[in-house]
Amino acid sequence: MFRKSFTTAVLVATCGVAAVLLLAEGATTGKTAAASARETGGDWTRFGYDAARHDSGPAATGITAATVGSLARQRVELGGTADSSPIYLRGVSVRGAPHDVFIVTTSYGRTVAVDASSGAVLWTFTPAGYSSWAGSSRITNATPVADPTRRFVYAAAPDGRIHELAVASGAEVRSGSWPATITRDPTHEKIGVALNYARGLVLAATGGYVGDAPPYQGHVAAIDAGSGRLAHVWNALCGHRHTLLVPRTCASGAAIWARAGVVVDPATGNLLVATGNGRFDGRGDWGDSVLMLTPNAARLLRNWTPRDQATLESGDVDLGSTAPGLLMPGLAVQGGKDAKLRLLGLRRLGGKLGRTGGELQTIATPGGLYSAPAVARNGNTVRVFAATNSGTTCYVLRRSRLHVAWRRGDPGTSPVLAGGLLYVYDPNGGLNVYRPSTGAVVARLAAGGGHWNSPIVTDGRIALPEGNANAHSLSGVLNIYRLR
Repeated sequence: MFRKSFTTAVLVATCGVAAVLLLAEGATTGKTAAASARETGGDWTRFGYDAARHDSGPAATGITAATVGSLARQRVELGGTADSSPIYLRGVSVRGAPHDVFIVTTSYGRTVAVDASSGAVLWTFTPAGYSSWAGSSRITNATPVADPTRRFVYAAAPDGRIHELAVASGAEVRSGSWPATITRDPTHEKIGVALNYARGLVLAATGGYVGDAPPYQGHVAAIDAGSGRLAHVWNALCGHRHTLLVPRTCASGAAIWARAGVVVDPATGNLLVATGNGRFDGRGDWGDSVLMLTPNAARLLRNWTPRDQATLESGDVDLGSTAPGLLMPGLAVQGGKDAKLRLLGLRRLGGKLGRTGGELQTIATPGGLYSAPAVARNGNTVRVFAATNSGTTCYVLRRSRLHVAWRRGDPGTSPVLAGGLLYVYDPNGGLNVYRPSTGAVVARLAAGGGHWNSPIVTDGRIALPEGNANAHSLSGVLNIYRLR
């Protein structure tokens, strides 16, 4: 139905945190300030902005500390709850005309394209079988991902498949092996994490639904974007089996359910994931571990597993409630439900494959971490921003050690850096905007309550879904904030 060619694309995110000034009205471009802002930032193609999931977006967005408090808010009704974050494509062709487009996937697998300027719904994709699970506990929290050509997006659904959709119409590609099946039991294995894309592969992962009802296994699925063929599967339990498992034939657990899902190391192309509660033996079972895989997910290279892994598993204290955050070449942080942030060296990770321990540092967080950290590098300064239900914290990396720079009591989901400002959604309601260097409040934007939702900020606009997928609602809201 559709033919396409794939090229390697490298997306570079500037991680500085200095504020940027909007062009004054009447500058040589001849555009108004609002018009200039609408062309400041560009595409936001996936959760976390880049394949490394830095959550550090464009250095300039058209929105500044002086203007963010005066943004106008529009509430766009969706045919479902988007308990995740949107993506954004600038100036793509939809229905034969150019549009700036926000695209979200709702909890029952509907993917919706919304005009960023007007809020009009341009198309909606509804997967076959939708009526059989709509309103049930079978949900997805996955953010879609765009391919480098910007002609297609990949989206998850509770049918256990990844669907390839045409940006121009929302029509599903059904050539080759699309849609791609990544679980043999979608009633127990949930596709809950954000999709990623690297080296021509769509990267997805699975876990269990709320309540951890067995049987399920965490696994990484690498899908060839051109054909939809399942290139490789890596299983966190029964790891010697390199195919989609029938879940009842293996132990249950080791979910991959962190918001960021599969993280791509830009220095090596290797993949990083964190697993939740599950068996660990250092040979084929890898519960409560940070795992480094080859770029195509064919093989496990290294692991870091805490020495108290057995205690975490028995106490339902998942390490994998968050994914690794890449700080700089060779260093990452890993949080967890246990309110600890570990600094890890990627070259050795935990040492010899199968061992436990080996972290470089452990530092406390205010509560368990269920969100993705944001990382910014400005010259020699590396900052890590982490939000929990108990507060938001900025850590600074100095001489390979993390130090608390500031801390606020405001709860939050995954923080986002963009245009020199830090945006943190409060799941109780509201979007807080801070100065990254000090934590000073710049503005608080109105928003309803939610769960794991997080914003994106680009081209003079903010897009933020609200609502909780676990409420099983068939409706939801996308907030769009714009310069007046």
